[in-house]
Amino acid sequence: MSNLTSKLLAGLLLLFMFGVAYFSMLDDSAIMDEVAHLPAGYSYIAKQDMRINPEHPPLIKDLAGLSVFAWSKISGAKINFPSEIKAWTQETNSQWDFGFDFLYKEGNPTESMIFFGRLPMLFILLILGIYIFIWTKQLWGKKAALLALFLFSFSPTFIAHGRFVTTDVAAAAAFFIGIYHFIAWLKKPTALNLITAGVVFGLAQLAKFSLFLLVPLFVVLIVAWIIIKIARAQETSPNIKDLFDATPKQIIKDSWLKISWRYIGCFILILIIGYGLVVTPVYYFHIKNYPIEKQTQDIKHILLADGEFLTNEALGNCKDPALIKRCPSEIALWMADENPALRAVSQYMLGLIMVFQRASGGNTTYFMGEVSNLGWPSYFPTVYLLKEPLVLHILTALALIIFAAKLLKRKKDVALKERSLLKRFLSWVSLNFESIAMILFVAFYWTTSITSPLNIGVRHVLPTFPFIYALVSAQVISWVRKKKDEHKFYTVFKLALLFVLIAQMAISVIAVYPSFLAYFNEVVGGPKNGYKYAADSNLDWGQDLKRLKNWTDENGINKIYVNYFGGSMPEYYLGNKFQPWWGERNPSDLKPGDYLAVSATFLQGGRGKAVPGFNQPTEFYKWLDKYEPAKIIGHSIFVYRMP
Repeated sequence: MSNLTSKLLAGLLLLFMFGVAYFSMLDDSAIMDEVAHLPAGYSYIAKQDMRINPEHPPLIKDLAGLSVFAWSKISGAKINFPSEIKAWTQETNSQWDFGFDFLYKEGNPTESMIFFGRLPMLFILLILGIYIFIWTKQLWGKKAALLALFLFSFSPTFIAHGRFVTTDVAAAAAFFIGIYHFIAWLKKPTALNLITAGVVFGLAQLAKFSLFLLVPLFVVLIVAWIIIKIARAQETSPNIKDLFDATPKQIIKDSWLKISWRYIGCFILILIIGYGLVVTPVYYFHIKNYPIEKQTQDIKHILLADGEFLTNEALGNCKDPALIKRCPSEIALWMADENPALRAVSQYMLGLIMVFQRASGGNTTYFMGEVSNLGWPSYFPTVYLLKEPLVLHILTALALIIFAAKLLKRKKDVALKERSLLKRFLSWVSLNFESIAMILFVAFYWTTSITSPLNIGVRHVLPTFPFIYALVSAQVISWVRKKKDEHKFYTVFKLALLFVLIAQMAISVIAVYPSFLAYFNEVVGGPKNGYKYAADSNLDWGQDLKRLKNWTDENGINKIYVNYFGGSMPEYYLGNKFQPWWGERNPSDLKPGDYLAVSATFLQGGRGKAVPGFNQPTEFYKWLDKYEPAKIIGHSIFVYRMP
């Protein structure tokens, strides 16, 4: 296959992904998180004031806000900023009140704002796809790159979340691109590669706070690379003991310090470039018009439960176990209140601390018949197995078998046995450094996710997907390639099997259009049964309210009770048809012939059984079990007609 052919095929895959993501989003109403992110982003650009939604770094919100701001200036559309409401002037981080007011109560062009806010997200999706193709091609060739790009382009999760103003796809892109450029610098430590790695690292920190995990990962990678470089310099050393028994003169002679400090020093420069020259200036822009008094008041309210802050003497005693949890908050407050030059760093710290607080607090959600905010260790493995295409899991299993077979073959290699165990291991690490880095990241990220009580949907582990696509594709393509003395029939069989699997995956994903967020694979019978296993951003984020409105118009329904979960307002779309409903309302309020629409998140949350220790009301929608829905809108809104 020529380079031109591979690039044309890659372009077609990306064009397909862009097309289905674009057209499927046109009828999607705003999802829950967009109410916080989009208005916040517009406020950052228009006001240079980051009082709304500091829990997430500004970059992705900036792109959405800038797109809306630029469109309004070019088109002449008037956007009214609610600068007088309490959610902006008095309250602390009232992102939901501010967002709903900004989008739906100020007479703004809501539909156009949502549309233009989402456009930059589609381009982030394309950029990630390009990097998946480029890196996989560099490591394992054109065919592996095309297979990895296919798995990405036909990923229902990437298509679904790549359309929304959220940080999940951006985080996946930032992890993948950040690790790519860091390893590029390790393997070729030029000034250009160093600067690029630093800038990309800084941009990654501005995408999502989980990207802070790059720091410990980079430390592990740089230590491993230093050991490899030293081992190469110590070609006569038969084992690891010799590497640490050398005298100082021998160390200098053998360039130990030179090798170590060159990489460690440059890594420090990468951190300085990222945090000092990228993150900090961007945060300074975002607090330019954020009054110091308001910033310090917000920090106290968000981080200090009692609203009081410690004395300087107490602050200096951060080793005290009773105070240690408060010390980061106190430092953030001190920087904002007493050191204006550090206000930008304080705002960054505020968001980072909020993320840790959020993660420890969990997330109330429905999962396989239960409701809890404590999390389940089986949550992420289960939703990953159910929400990703079955073909991906088959290819993953095949790749693991192929990889295990290669290891066994290597173990039997007589030539390799003649070398010391250490040299064999270091040689293997050096030859497979990128693969090992990818595996380390996937293992580390999955471990932190499984042990966290923050069960927010399969989107949370999205950053691991591009690495899985690349690793799986490398092994599968190595198996498919014709081997020496291999029977032609076997080669044809392998190619045919891969083709059938690819076709099946494409069909299953296309069939769910436009409801990609609701995708569940064949194991559970597809999206129609997904609500039985998980809800929230796995299925229902509020994306189908416009479709509910269209259905009521088409069927001449003049009144409908609605219990809606999402980022829109039912009264905005339904007008006088809308009648409010809530889960604990008495069912006898409904008369024969009345329609009731309930979002799957609320419906399943009101059917599920509370786990021990969870004391919020549940099972208040059990009474609906005896009715069949008259209509299910986009797999996420269940409409009942009372008999």
